[in-house]
Amino acid sequence: MNEPLAQRLRPSSLEEVCGQRHLLSEGMVFRSTLESGRVPNMIFYGPSGVGKTTVARIIADNSGMRLHKLNGTSASTGDIKAVLAEIGTLGAANGILLYLDEIQYLNKKQQQSLLECIEDGSVTLIASTTENPYFYIYNALLSRCTVFEFKALEKEDIRQGIRNAVQKLSREEGPVVLEEQAEDYLAESAGGDMRKALGSLEFAVSAAKPGPDGKQVTLDMIRQVCRRTAMRYDREGDEHYDIVSAYQKSMRGSDPDAALHYLARLLEAGDLVSACRRLMVCACEDVGLAYPQIIPIVKAAVDAANMVGLPEARIPLADAVILVAISPKSNSGEAAIDEALADVRRGRSGPVPRQLQNKHFDGEDAAAKGQHYLYAHDFEHHWVEQQYLPDVLKDRVYYHFGENKTEQAAKLYWEKIKGKK
Repeated sequence: MNEPLAQRLRPSSLEEVCGQRHLLSEGMVFRSTLESGRVPNMIFYGPSGVGKTTVARIIADNSGMRLHKLNGTSASTGDIKAVLAEIGTLGAANGILLYLDEIQYLNKKQQQSLLECIEDGSVTLIASTTENPYFYIYNALLSRCTVFEFKALEKEDIRQGIRNAVQKLSREEGPVVLEEQAEDYLAESAGGDMRKALGSLEFAVSAAKPGPDGKQVTLDMIRQVCRRTAMRYDREGDEHYDIVSAYQKSMRGSDPDAALHYLARLLEAGDLVSACRRLMVCACEDVGLAYPQIIPIVKAAVDAANMVGLPEARIPLADAVILVAISPKSNSGEAAIDEALADVRRGRSGPVPRQLQNKHFDGEDAAAKGQHYLYAHDFEHHWVEQQYLPDVLKDRVYYHFGENKTEQAAKLYWEKIKGKK
């Protein structure tokens, strides 16, 4: 079997692991606990290719316990029951360590089946997941485990892994020479994923032709296999939500450069829908009444982007993103509707005032006959004082004018008309 390079290079000790210094450096609680000989129930959370499985396997191999490995993508309830059936047997005299990869794919019932044995210590669980465990793992199971976050590897961590790989390949297949620029590009383009970097390297080495000094791997070769590997993106995962969140927050924070960066990441991943949706939301939520004309402008840009498709869609979207980022900001509209919704959800509503109801006759039990609605256009400046809110809310104020020029001009106008100034 042609074993992948990442698998052949998998470290066998914590000292060999690249990165995760916040967990594995001397004196860190995580490492000190493992060196004490005690293995607690743990969940490793982080992106793929950063060492979760490697660290879990190192712990398991050095635990002295009966090791079982399951993957949430393929494990059945029967597989879990088979592991639990070994509790108390001679083969599991030192305890059972269950390494469960991709635990987020187990359903709630399967996760619940582990609770009792984890509680009494007959099984020690080490689980890993690429998804936020607080969203995907059953709370009762989560409360019995300590969550450790594994972070994307730094460029220098990837570089060290690449150099180790070149040495191993040179021993196995003859000399391999990786150009310095190619190494730098590969370390950068991996996006913090060691597995991705080693896979790309192995592909390039396989294509390299032997020369006088061995196989020469050039920058151009690495570029060909890494053209679109620099970015992590999963439309259903945390990385997606992190990017779209940063995209909107950059526009809200009036940073056009950052906003364009995150727009580029969305477009490079082909996620035109998220790019357009968040742009429209930001125009309404974050610019809003400070520049209300921006809403049809952004809508036109979004329509144009969807009409022409990628790659041309990048042009109207870039224009609109820059416009939103550099425009004055006001969330007064959002704040106002959120306050109104809060009152409605608390049950503060009451009947619609009689003068606003859609009927023009009174029942026999009406205390005051007649609707008495005042038609605003019949009065000077098209305004007349009249109660519009229900009685229970008649003095409630939801909307507060923002400090921007547009809203302040409207405030002065209405203060004059309503005789408040």
